[in-house]
Amino acid sequence: MRAVEPLRVGIVGYGLAGRVFHGALLAADPAWQVDAVVTRDPDRAGQAAAAHPGAEVVADVDELWRRELDLVVVATPNDTHVETATRALRAGAAVVVDKPLATSAADARGLVGLAESLGRPLTVYQNRRGGGDFLTATRLTGSGELGDVHTVESRFEPWKLENRAGWKRRATPADGGGILFDLGPHLVDQVMRLLGPVRAVHAEIATRRPTGTADDDVFLSFEHEGGRRSRLAMSHVAALPGPRFRVLGSAGAYEVHGLDPQEAQLASGVAPTDPAFGVDAGRRAGVVVSDGARRDEPTDPGCYPAFYSQLAGALRGEGELPVDPWDAVRALEVIEAARRSADEGRVIRL
Repeated sequence: MRAVEPLRVGIVGYGLAGRVFHGALLAADPAWQVDAVVTRDPDRAGQAAAAHPGAEVVADVDELWRRELDLVVVATPNDTHVETATRALRAGAAVVVDKPLATSAADARGLVGLAESLGRPLTVYQNRRGGGDFLTATRLTGSGELGDVHTVESRFEPWKLENRAGWKRRATPADGGGILFDLGPHLVDQVMRLLGPVRAVHAEIATRRPTGTADDDVFLSFEHEGGRRSRLAMSHVAALPGPRFRVLGSAGAYEVHGLDPQEAQLASGVAPTDPAFGVDAGRRAGVVVSDGARRDEPTDPGCYPAFYSQLAGALRGEGELPVDPWDAVRALEVIEAARRSADEGRVIRL
């Protein structure tokens, strides 16, 4: 039986997203071959060359369009996502865009429409769907053990006195900066998968750090179909974070604290093929209360690598894309409603 040739991929941008969230997963998956990396930063170019010895590291994205690539990964600053993805689609490649897909819902709709008109696969990197805590919340919600789930609370509160160096330090919301564009696409996507479409939005958005150029403290309250509710908090100024998830149902509840380990593992060099990857090893068990009884609930293993495994199959005609890009459009519509709610001081109905 003839071996299947790996799919050739180019990565545009080699900051945290390109290096940790995309490059590390692609390098560990034999279905992929990193053919080129685009970065203008000399230090990052050295990191890319070391991590992907078979790839050519170039400074100009135009170098990619001369290659026959199966996939282009867009991991550039948020306000360049649409332009770069558009060029990649027109060059004939499938495209992965790191979240957010765009800095406006209108631009996102236009990009998805372009991909469909060209017949090119376009998907969005929603890696947090593969977080162990979210997988556990999804399992418990679907099992019926909690009864009819009526409320989901989700928090992502990494303490940061200031943004790391780079474009995020100076970006405004118009540039795609701020925590609502950074973490909002994940949290909004997750609660819509748990509870369905959002019908009404209340938002409180603030910039609390003295040097901040964009929002760093956000609270969102959603009404979903059927009257179910979700409450989301994302903040860089919460020195004592609340629960990562709190799921409340008519017959029970689930709560878990802390963060999924996969980002930290990737950043520290743990290979996605390591048996310990994505496993909390009992250190972050949640709690379930059901029928009056309380028990520890082990967190399911996380599975960030599944995104690129599923994408490889989809590009070979063996399944669906890992993320429907229209899901990202709908999340951006909710985020835009949140900004309007905060600006106008009222609930926005969708």
